[in-house]
Amino acid sequence: MKDLSHVDESGSVRMVDVGGKPVSRRRAVARASVRMAPETAQRLGALPKGDALATAQLAGIMAAKRTSDLIPLCHPLPLSVVEVSLEVVADGVEITAAAETTAQTGVEMEALTAASVAALTIYDMAKAIDKGMVISDITLVEKTKEPI
Repeated sequence: MKDLSHVDESGSVRMVDVGGKPVSRRRAVARASVRMAPETAQRLGALPKGDALATAQLAGIMAAKRTSDLIPLCHPLPLSVVEVSLEVVADGVEITAAAETTAQTGVEMEALTAASVAALTIYDMAKAIDKGMVISDITLVEKTKEPI
């Protein structure tokens, strides 16, 4: 248990103390995929609920900003930028989310949350026309830290 940063010596959960760490410029990039019928992918910009791509982009950005409200023990961070891009491919959507901060801890949870919520938003907006969609491959693809 001592290798787990969010568990103390007695096995109780705890928020990690980052107060002694230096402030650094941090960036994280995450990806997610939503697989669907090709006909669904072509309709994402004009669904009965509206433009799923624009809505998912906004949802991902908003979710990154609320990560510490969603993930227990996650530090609230002053995000300097969140970018969410969605690319329609033949059988779905590829989502890339990037988050940056200047802080004492990383932004990987914010990037992962942005990608996940963007994928969930696509799913929610298209579920009425495609019951076979699958969200997959939510992964962290980059994490950097630069001293300032």
